Amino acid sequence: MAAALLEKPIEYLKGVGPNRGILLRKELGISTCKDLLYHFPNRYVDRTRFYSIAQLPKVQADVQVVGKITDIRLIKQSKGKRLVATFSDSTGEIELVWFRGHQWIQKQLKTNVPYTAFGRLMWYGPRCSIAHPELDEEDPSQKKKNAIFQPVYPSTEKLANRNITNRTMRQIMHHLFEELRVGVRETLSDDILSTHRLIGATDALRAIHFPKNLKELEQAQNRLKFEELFFIQLQLLQKKRDQQNKFKGHLFDRVGDYFNSFYSNHLPFALTTAQKRVIKEIRSDFGSGAQMNRLLQGDVGSGKTIVAFLSALIALDNGKQVTMVAPTEILAQQHFTTLSKIAEPLGISVRLLTGSSKTAERKELHEELLSGKLQLLVGTHAILEPTVHFNDLGFAIIDEQHRFGVAQRAKLWKKNKIPPHILVMTATPIPRTLAMTLYGDLENSIIDELPPGRKPITTAHRTDNNRLAINQFIKAEIKKGKQIYIVYPLIEESSKMDYKDLMDGFESISRDFPQPVYQVSIVHGRMKSEDKAYEMQRFVEGKTQIMVATTVIEVGVHVANASVMIIESAERFGLSQLHQLRGRVGRGDDKSYCVLMTGNKLSNDAKTRIQSMVRTQDGFELAEVDLKLRGPGDLMGTQQSGILQLRIADLNQDGELLAKVRAVAIKLVMDDPALTKVNNKPIADTLLLLQSGKGIWKYIS
Repeated sequence: MAAALLEKPIEYLKGVGPNRGILLRKELGISTCKDLLYHFPNRYVDRTRFYSIAQLPKVQADVQVVGKITDIRLIKQSKGKRLVATFSDSTGEIELVWFRGHQWIQKQLKTNVPYTAFGRLMWYGPRCSIAHPELDEEDPSQKKKNAIFQPVYPSTEKLANRNITNRTMRQIMHHLFEELRVGVRETLSDDILSTHRLIGATDALRAIHFPKNLKELEQAQNRLKFEELFFIQLQLLQKKRDQQNKFKGHLFDRVGDYFNSFYSNHLPFALTTAQKRVIKEIRSDFGSGAQMNRLLQGDVGSGKTIVAFLSALIALDNGKQVTMVAPTEILAQQHFTTLSKIAEPLGISVRLLTGSSKTAERKELHEELLSGKLQLLVGTHAILEPTVHFNDLGFAIIDEQHRFGVAQRAKLWKKNKIPPHILVMTATPIPRTLAMTLYGDLENSIIDELPPGRKPITTAHRTDNNRLAINQFIKAEIKKGKQIYIVYPLIEESSKMDYKDLMDGFESISRDFPQPVYQVSIVHGRMKSEDKAYEMQRFVEGKTQIMVATTVIEVGVHVANASVMIIESAERFGLSQLHQLRGRVGRGDDKSYCVLMTGNKLSNDAKTRIQSMVRTQDGFELAEVDLKLRGPGDLMGTQQSGILQLRIADLNQDGELLAKVRAVAIKLVMDDPALTKVNNKPIADTLLLLQSGKGIWKYIS
């Protein structure tokens, strides 16, 4: 009965009808009664508190006042009219205002009759008003007895204009619960409910919409957050288990000449403890017989590439081919240059494949790849194309995970009968809660220490008033033989304003640093690939002292001699971008600097970002700050947008709960992998429903 009701289209619920049904579908994505049931309030107001008008707080707030309407008038304004009622009690008076629905509302209003008025209090100098208040004509003393925490639902401007108010939503929700007398099906096992002291599903859903008190509300929130996070984690873990069962991995059981020779004779620097630990973890995966899917997180400059290369050597020692995929041509080119150089003494064949590769070059490369002559292929998304065939691909490295979706990862699995081991690398540290949720199907390795000798980068915040001093500082650094990056926020390639900023900046810098004493390069996204490469090469070779650029260098060239990073309009960058840009300097032995240039007026979020950058160089700490400021969807970029449209849990606030829930899910998968035990039937049934459904669950496919 309950199941049938919940699948019923929303139009058929009392109080909705066809017109409201269309609006609820369009504006809030509510199509069925089930969608309505899971349309949770985003806040609650305490209807137990009553104010006298003299006691009203001098700030914006939800308030409740008992009084009488003494006067009603319709006032003309520049656009249309507004209805104004004077509302008074023994201590003073305020205005109640309506900007729409005048005729209907005016007919309902009565003067000198006791009302309870509830709504958002707004102040305009010494005067205050409540716009579109809820008015109840009833005995205030009775009202007080029945007073409760009242839900406030997410809404849109269009719904408000069509008179679907919060009150309307509460009434519709009441009608739903009147029909839902038998309650809803339980989704969790009795064991989990009792062990973690969780209330039942029906009680939780009723209390989330209509809590009697604060304790009941907290119990409901805890239960529903637990459930939401639990099923995400369970699906991720099952996906991981199924993958391991389904895909047998290549067994790399020997560490041979390539690895040993490089490690003993050609390693450019001693490995850190963290690097050694990660290599051990990868070797363990290689020797397990199951396919590896591992996420490698490491801050800018922590030495992920050398870890990836040493792992690649183990694959080559076992007669397999290796590929490394990067998100941009610049980064692919950089990896190719680095890997070619360190692979040369070992006689390993390395080639580059990008969108710009010539046809003749491609043909030769494809032949070498198919014959097995080519051992290590570096490139961009071009590697994922169906025309690219390997002889025996054993190991794939993906750089900068946030630029690659799940589907792209899956294309690599199909490049061999036995899917290759996959190592996903990112220099954008992912907050712990996000890593557990988005990448719960991957093993996680972290390089959490920088190579010895890396000096911390001094970071400072300056405004335009300090421009002359900054220019003097740049000249002093150039005199020492150092090079400078100056970065502008060309956020959209088509943005005329941003482009103008960049070109104006370039002209200004060229004036302040004139030839022949100074040489200035410029690089931006509108330039042809060969022009960009030419300018970058000049900077790499030290022929130009200043590189004026957009964020194309965010994951670009490594120039050990570059000691200063000036970021213009730093308030317009995200934290992750600022941190990535800062990581372009500090690669040599000398002291390095990062200067964040901003306007004088900053938003609170911009202040927090700038202060965080000055305070710490820990990418993981900055990632946590970024999560608080931006939320999970924005953090992951367009590839991952919409994945974490959580109904009630909040990754920012519920980190502890998530860790607890993941432990419960891991234990369950170990004890009862197929969920065949009678006690786990509610969980198994819920999983089936979720996997056949839609929403955030479709990500975990």
